[in-house]
Amino acid sequence: MARWTGTWLSGLGAAGVDRYGEGSWPGRRHGLPPEGPGAVATTGSRFAAIVVDLLVGALIAALVNGALEDPSSTVRTTVVNGAFAAQVIVLQTLTGQSLGMRLLGIRVARLADPAGAPGFLPVAVRTLLIFLVLPAVILDRDRRGLHDKAAGTVVLRTRAARSFAADGR
Repeated sequence: MARWTGTWLSGLGAAGVDRYGEGSWPGRRHGLPPEGPGAVATTGSRFAAIVVDLLVGALIAALVNGALEDPSSTVRTTVVNGAFAAQVIVLQTLTGQSLGMRLLGIRVARLADPAGAPGFLPVAVRTLLIFLVLPAVILDRDRRGLHDKAAGTVVLRTRAARSFAADGR
């Protein structure tokens, strides 16, 4: 009983089930490499990047709201959401990376052309769906959220993932 429960609670990997299939990895179906630059970004790096972007949006909104004379809660909320959306849409359209993504070494790319910047429309669709939260947290086996599927985008690594060796380097 303990073994069954431990396996069940530990997920499919503990039971010896390979989620991606023999010799497969996230992004393989789309011709993306398993590791290094151009590989699908991890869920943790995506989450950390959006947290950084939310903080940047909140800082911009704090400056704007501070300049306004007694803004209502609706105005404050609109400014926060607008600051987040504006900085993400502008930066991702131009460079494929928001500030958080740049910091964490990931970028957004069109699935049809992973080498180029995604463009305005895919980034705008993707960002607006992030506000609904649910499309961004439901991921497929290629780690693409529903917002990425709707926009035809994928989040890729721009550099090799850091590994922490036993000697601490």
